[in-house]
Amino acid sequence: MRLSSLLFFSLGSISLAQAEPAVVSPQSDQTSVAVTIYNEDLALVKDSRKVALGNGLSALSFRDVSAQIKPETALLRSLLPNTSLQVLEQNFDFDLLTPQKLLEKYVGQQVSVIHTNPTTGAETEETATVLSAQDGVVLKIGNRIETGIPGRIAYPSVPGILKDRPTLTTQVQYKGAEQSNLELSYLTGGLQWKADYVAELSSKEDAIDLSGWVTLTNTSGTAYPNAKVQLVAGDVNRVREAIRPKTMMMRSEAMVADAPMPTEQGLLEYHLYTLPRATTIAENQTKQVALLSAQHIPARKELVLTGADYYYQGQYRDMEKKQKVQVYVEFDNKESSKLGIPLPKGTMRVYKKDSDGTAQFVGEDQIDHTAKNDSVRLKLGNAFDVTADRVQTDFKNLTKTNNQVPLYESAYAITLHNAKKDAVNVTVQEPINGDWKILNESQPHQKTNAHQATWKISVPAESDVTLKYRVQVRY
Repeated sequence: MRLSSLLFFSLGSISLAQAEPAVVSPQSDQTSVAVTIYNEDLALVKDSRKVALGNGLSALSFRDVSAQIKPETALLRSLLPNTSLQVLEQNFDFDLLTPQKLLEKYVGQQVSVIHTNPTTGAETEETATVLSAQDGVVLKIGNRIETGIPGRIAYPSVPGILKDRPTLTTQVQYKGAEQSNLELSYLTGGLQWKADYVAELSSKEDAIDLSGWVTLTNTSGTAYPNAKVQLVAGDVNRVREAIRPKTMMMRSEAMVADAPMPTEQGLLEYHLYTLPRATTIAENQTKQVALLSAQHIPARKELVLTGADYYYQGQYRDMEKKQKVQVYVEFDNKESSKLGIPLPKGTMRVYKKDSDGTAQFVGEDQIDHTAKNDSVRLKLGNAFDVTADRVQTDFKNLTKTNNQVPLYESAYAITLHNAKKDAVNVTVQEPINGDWKILNESQPHQKTNAHQATWKISVPAESDVTLKYRVQVRY
């Protein structure tokens, strides 16, 4: 048989299959669905359905798949033993039925325009040709051209290429039992998750109570009823594609916090969290489920004044007045600290009770993926009652004319003001580039890294303390 004959036979077989009515599998055929959601708008869906499928070549339509499915990742397989399933062709019908899409499909074709008499209520009907559906509608009615819709438009039928729900249509070669158990797996956008944490600082500011929530967002265009949900924390490498626009979230639903906590396990170099029970992720919905809960985690509050490396490269007549002192809270992610589980990246919000016992918001910060035994450090804001003044008291350029290596010597006075009724400890961090050494100082420093000098300064209640030091820097 010649190649052309083989090609004709193959194409003819598929055409015959297409001529047969497609086997349509609605979401009601679904026996189970599992969703694994990654960071950065990516999810793996495994959709299992019972489908009545005849032996031989068939057209099979999976309705209610994600509208943001990546069709090239779709994998359809039979879960029953002693069956075989081969996918010959697949089409993702993402052109969904809307009034605008229906109008666009009828460009160049005839429709009926129905007018209603506002006085009598009588209806009249005219035949019109749709000339354009871009930025409105242009109709030819008899010998006149009209813009806009002068009544109701009636269409003779719905084009088969328009679907009311996202549908994946496949051509399959099947052999096996008539009632088949199929699984369609695919990657999709439109499903996202993020971690949110709420921490309550104790009255002595030396411990926190921490609760974590997982926020699930579904804008994929379909629902996932009673889904087994797993979450992958980590930065999975992906080939970047154009980002599709997302629809707005329409509804928010919160789960109770005292539910069983998700379980966690390692997955390659990532972490996999499995929700303790099946949950429904409705279309256009945001849902929260509990991630973790821990009480009385030892914490440390720190006030930090941070300088700038350019201070040491020139002479400054007026340096910064009333510099802000930053407020940090830090705790260890260890079992000994009553925690010790991998924390997915997310936003951590911190509260503290006022004198009336009402929890007040005191700051928030983003945390990155935090492994067990690492520390979490949160910047909450700037102190109100603790400030600093910085003055450059001396500057010398010691660079020799025949030596191009810059050498500078400068001196500084940093005055810390404490308006609180309690003593505070302030950490002064000075970034100094180049080869540097402290020549003299009013309080001892620590060289915390190659380019940073650190002082720990105790400031009594409602008092000031001045740190003085002289430094020589070679660049």
